Amino acid sequence: MHTFLVQQKPKFESVIEYLQGDLASLRTGRATPALVEDIPVNAYDSIMEMKGLSSITIPDAKTITIDPWDKALLQSMEKAIRDSGIGLSPVVDGDVIRIVMPMMTEDNRKNMVKLMKDRIEDARIKVRHVREELRDQIMKQEKDKDISEDEKFKMLDELDKFTNEYTEQISNIAVNKEKEIMTV
Repeated sequence: MHTFLVQQKPKFESVIEYLQGDLASLRTGRATPALVEDIPVNAYDSIMEMKGLSSITIPDAKTITIDPWDKALLQSMEKAIRDSGIGLSPVVDGDVIRIVMPMMTEDNRKNMVKLMKDRIEDARIKVRHVREELRDQIMKQEKDKDISEDEKFKMLDELDKFTNEYTEQISNIAVNKEKEIMTV
């Protein structure tokens, strides 16, 4: 593989990493810290993420426990979870917040799959944008006589293989996430 393309690999990897983080925040019926860790909380006259203010644990498959390091933030954290729009109901239990995951209905699961497919398509679009950006750079290199025409065609072919590889990874992630969402 051409060194130029190898150097561009992190651009493709960042799309995959972003997608995985984005999909982790989707509800699947099981408790996961990713559901609440990025929720913005009004704390100390600024906005901070939940994960920067507390310990988030999963005592069992259906419960999330949030233990704020500063107990004065308990009410702010509860309000942030309620206002986040993720459909979870936090309960203050002494010095911690407990969230019991509600059972997902078939309609909820189908809506989550639709949302997941939208995010998957966004990732595919980002991969295509990266491909087009690199394609333009390769064409410019040939126009500037930095590479030969044969080398350009070889690099474009390698770029297409590279793009297909990452698109396949995205498809595999989609299949696995859909199974996870639809599993009761």
